[in-house]
Amino acid sequence: MVDITEISALVAAAGVLVGVAYYVLDMRNQTKMRQMDFVLRLPSSFIGRDVFETIATVMKTEFKTFDDYEEKCGIEARQVAGLGEDLGLLVKKKVVEFNLVYERYDVRSVYEKLKPWIEESRRRTNNPRNFEYFEYLYNEEKKREQKLKKSKA
Repeated sequence: MVDITEISALVAAAGVLVGVAYYVLDMRNQTKMRQMDFVLRLPSSFIGRDVFETIATVMKTEFKTFDDYEEKCGIEARQVAGLGEDLGLLVKKKVVEFNLVYERYDVRSVYEKLKPWIEESRRRTNNPRNFEYFEYLYNEEKKREQKLKKSKA
């Protein structure tokens, strides 16, 4: 027969398990909320007017060679590629979920515009890792778009 002491021990153990489960779920939720807050409150250097003007300059500049691009908007290209690099690093290190960046930024078109410049920059500096996190983010976006296309088909 079960006495009151055993019943109270079982109730206490169940209470502890419920508390631990709640804590784990709450921590998971808090992590997601912090990531969302981080992306939405990115420093003004990520979402300020200057950034959008710089991106617009890069996107509208036509160029024939790397040197031509450097002359017309080399600084802007570095700034935009640096933004992509920072976002890619945050995603790669799982500080921010990819989906949050994917929903907020058009990485694909910016990377494709800068790709010839990035490749030549890598060649000239003999550094194949130049802007590797920007490329990582681009590849993740391509994978995401391919999955979306397959799910619609």
